[in-house]
Amino acid sequence: MAGHSQFSNIMHRKGAQDKKRAKVFSKLIREITVAARSGMSDPDANPRLRSAIIAARAANMPKDTIERAVSRGAGDEEGVSYEEVRYEGFGPGGVSLIVDVLTDNRNRSAAEVRSAFNKHGGNLGESGSVSYLFDRVGAISYPVAVTSADEMFEAALEAGAGDVESTETGHEIICEADDFNDVRDALEQKFGAPETASLIWRPQPQTQVAIEESTAETLFKLIETLDDSDDVQTVSANFDIADEVLAKLMA
Repeated sequence: MAGHSQFSNIMHRKGAQDKKRAKVFSKLIREITVAARSGMSDPDANPRLRSAIIAARAANMPKDTIERAVSRGAGDEEGVSYEEVRYEGFGPGGVSLIVDVLTDNRNRSAAEVRSAFNKHGGNLGESGSVSYLFDRVGAISYPVAVTSADEMFEAALEAGAGDVESTETGHEIICEADDFNDVRDALEQKFGAPETASLIWRPQPQTQVAIEESTAETLFKLIETLDDSDDVQTVSANFDIADEVLAKLMA
């Protein structure tokens, strides 16, 4: 198993119920607020906000909660001001990680991220130390029941996507960051709103680091610790793990 969504898939296999809804909502509310503040409060005219709202709806966030977050970001309500910060570092086995943060206290976030790396055999690097090993791309996902693999492949390529992967669990469409809004809109017109749609850090295939079971256990603890922070929005890593090793760890 490799690619940007390894940890998401792992957590899904462990069970989404392990995630506290309040923590998920907290991260989504921050993203909606920042997206509304950085652009227009109309999701049709603000692609980042639209993607954030799609994610919130997929998590079953109440409509009034979404609307309050938009209003807060637009300045209609008082609220906390969040800052976007990106951390880069190295985990066990030389795996590269990118940690994207939305925080109202940069010092607190830096301390939490540094502590997580230090406790789990990693270390923070300088800005740009690992991001060159990743590509910034758009990722759009649909449930498998939406359409056949062939129809999704044709529709995605026609919309301008560069890669489509259909499995027994769903369809994932990858496109260039500059094409993300157009591809998402075209697919939404044909298949309805996607399950998820966002810009992600995707590790370049040639840079992926194969890890064994012992390394994977420590690495997953690091990623999970980071992900548990309210400030951390996403964690991207370039590890590659054999399916049989993953199955053993998840047993």
